Amino acid sequence: MAEHLKEETTKDTSTMVDYVINVRRVTKVTKGGKRFAFSALVVTGDKCGSVGIAMGKSREAAAAIAKATNRARKNLITIPLRGSTLPYNVKGTHGSSMVLMRPAYKGTGVIAGGAVRSIMEALGVKDVLAKSLGASNRMNVVKAALNALSKLRSLSHVAKVRGKTMEQIMKGSHGNVA
Repeated sequence: MAEHLKEETTKDTSTMVDYVINVRRVTKVTKGGKRFAFSALVVTGDKCGSVGIAMGKSREAAAAIAKATNRARKNLITIPLRGSTLPYNVKGTHGSSMVLMRPAYKGTGVIAGGAVRSIMEALGVKDVLAKSLGASNRMNVVKAALNALSKLRSLSHVAKVRGKTMEQIMKGSHGNVA
């Protein structure tokens, strides 16, 4: 289960939220004995449409979490949202993990499993339906969710790419039938 790490207010008055998804203890067996190290997976976001993930490794758990948090804050990506939900259905994959996400009506809440729930909360999405299929490895599920979110495009971006106005895109091809 993801645990809330800390909140920090930065200069631009946005609140950054960090979630520790997974901390693993790894062991290296040497001639002199066993050496223990830790790897941490962290999700960070500003609850306003930006989210980042990173992994940190160190001989101590706290140092691994700190490294992952710093890397995640450097790797923030901006996701277009529609109010408190996603603009449309999206599917993302990584390895054999697959995550399906759907927009939901206001008041539905975040209906998602552990790792995807943490990403949605860090992103600032309040209403979404998500389902994780395939392998349940937390790292792959997080990367599949980020893959799905990175596929989202805003209406203005789609209109610009197609060379149309936003009204033409919203109306669709059905409005031009004679």
